[in-house]
Order: sequence, then C-alpha cells, then structure tokens
Amino acid sequence: MSHYEERLEQDQQQIRSRVRSVSETVEEALKQAIQTVLSGDEASASKVILGDLPINREIRSIDALCHAFVAQHLPSAGHLRFVSSVLRLNVELERVGDYAVAIARETVQLSASPTGSVARDIELIGDQARLLLHQALQAYNEGNAELARGTKVLAKQVDTTFQKVFADLLQEGEKGTWPLRDIFAFLIIFNRLGRVSDQAKNICEDTLFAVAGETKGAKMYRILFVDQGNDALSQLAEAFANKAFSEYGVFSSAGWQPAESVRPAIEVFMDQQKLDGQNLQTRALGKSVDELAEYHVIVGLEGNLREHIPEVPFHTVLLNWDVGEIPRELDQERSIGLLEEALKELSLEIRELMETMRGKEVG
Repeated sequence: MSHYEERLEQDQQQIRSRVRSVSETVEEALKQAIQTVLSGDEASASKVILGDLPINREIRSIDALCHAFVAQHLPSAGHLRFVSSVLRLNVELERVGDYAVAIARETVQLSASPTGSVARDIELIGDQARLLLHQALQAYNEGNAELARGTKVLAKQVDTTFQKVFADLLQEGEKGTWPLRDIFAFLIIFNRLGRVSDQAKNICEDTLFAVAGETKGAKMYRILFVDQGNDALSQLAEAFANKAFSEYGVFSSAGWQPAESVRPAIEVFMDQQKLDGQNLQTRALGKSVDELAEYHVIVGLEGNLREHIPEVPFHTVLLNWDVGEIPRELDQERSIGLLEEALKELSLEIRELMETMRGKEVG
C-alpha cells in the first residue's frame, strides 16, 4: 500500500470512528429521553437537553473532517459515496438528537408522569424507535446492506402501531383523564418518536448508497379514483391515468355504491379513445383506515367524497374534482358526448397532479 493509500485509509477510519462514537451518544440520548418522560425525572431531562450541545459540536466537527477529506484526497467511487453518506447521516443524527431534546422538554412541562395506557404506549413506541435506530446505525457502521434492507422493511410496519397509539390518546382526551396541555405534550412525544423511525429508514438508505451504490428509486404513487357506482367517470380516469402515466403511478378506481356493471357507453367510448376498456368490473370502496391508507391520493369525482369516508388516513390526501356528471338515464350518444368533455377535464387534472407529485419529467 502506498503512502497516499495509507493516509487515505487512516483519514477514512478516523471519520468512521467518530461517526460510530457520536452514533452511540445519540442512541443513549434517545434512551435517556424516553426513560425521563416515563419517570418524570426533570434533572435527567435537563441533562438530555444540555447533552445535545456537544453532540451538535461533534457533528459539525465531523462535517469539517469530511470536507477536508474531499479537499485532500479528491475521492471517487466508493470513497466519495462514503463521504457523501456521512454528511447525510450527520443531518439525520442531529435531528434524532433534536427529537430527544423535544421529548425531554415536554417532560418538564407535564403535570404528572404518564401512567396507564399512555405510559405503555410511550414505552412501546420508544422501544420500536430505539430498535430501528440501533439496527440502522449498526448496518451503517458495519456496512451491512442486508441488515439495512431488513430494517427498512421493519420500519414500514411502525405505522400500524402509531394508529393504535393515537387512538388510545384520543380516548384519553375524550375521557378527560389528562389536562389538555398534557395531551398535546404526549402527542408531541409520540410524533418525535415516530420521526426517529423515519430517520432510521433514511440511515438505511445511506448504508445502501455507501455500500452498494444503491440510490432511492423514484416513488410510485398509488392513486384511487372514486365515484358512486364505479361505472363511468372513475373507470375513465383509471384507464387514462394507466395509459398516460403508468411509469409514475399505480392507479385504480372504486365506488361507494358500486353498480352491478359498467355502463355500455363507457365501454364504447373507451374503445374509441384506445383506452383499455376490456373486462371492466366495478369495485367497492374500502371503508377501513387500513384499506384506504394504501393510497397516497384518493380523488372524488362525484359529490363530496368526504361524506363517504368515515376517517381519512393520516398520510393520505383527499381531493374532489368537479369534472361534470354523467346522468345514468341518458342515452348512449348523449353519454359519449359528456364523456368526451369529462375526459378533457380529467386529462388536465391528472397531468397536473402527476407533475406536482413527480415533477415535469412526466410531461
């Protein structure tokens, strides 16, 4: 190994060692913050808050080392990916440290230590967040791509737990068990613990980039079009979106009172427009939060869709588009005329939506 290669390796190992050390410190800060809120120990809360200052200084110092590494070695390929991943990791570690501080600050504001279901939920979510963070950092520090992939999959399952936790907290609020100020504090604590899981996923992405050169693929958005019978407009919207934007999204349709079959006019019109109108079947709109949570966007095409969805999932966007109605009693010729007008509106709305979500690349 040449002198240059030895120096490069030494400098890289120095960065690795300091990253590992600050990672352990951040993990400990999160652990202490969770224990603090459960115990109501305000002295420990103060230590967590002040302890974030040296964490931030160390992260800035590592950033400076990375910049110096680039200037001195002009790295390429794997070495350049490593430095880039460290700079991104530092942002994520700093944010986790900030979450720990936020939890500690809320501890000081609580009127009493959490008990009952609130305490159990904080402990549950806290354990999950700590496990994900630990595995993500272990994967990064060991360069373990398989562990990173497995942790990403595990992180996706956390949303189910959060739905339960927020439902429990809502019940506590309705019962008046806790002062409103405490309910808001618990909500902030749950939110910050959830964000730790999000940062763990990001750290896994850093690992895959540094180790295997894998970059995060473009997101495929899941979009559902809904009307009453799923026998006309929603079927048309699904078919057009699948033809024009299949590379950028996954599209489907449903109705809150699905008809037995699609209207004959829609089959004729879609055939004229060279849209996929073969074997069309109506589908019922799922009503549970879990079913609806599969979609990033749900678009109502008839009336106010909100009236037919009892609860909107937290991460789902609900839209209503006024593209005109197709009365069921019209004859085929008149229906096709209205479908032509509707398709013009739908094509504009769908294109605008996809450009918003994926950028001008869809044009």
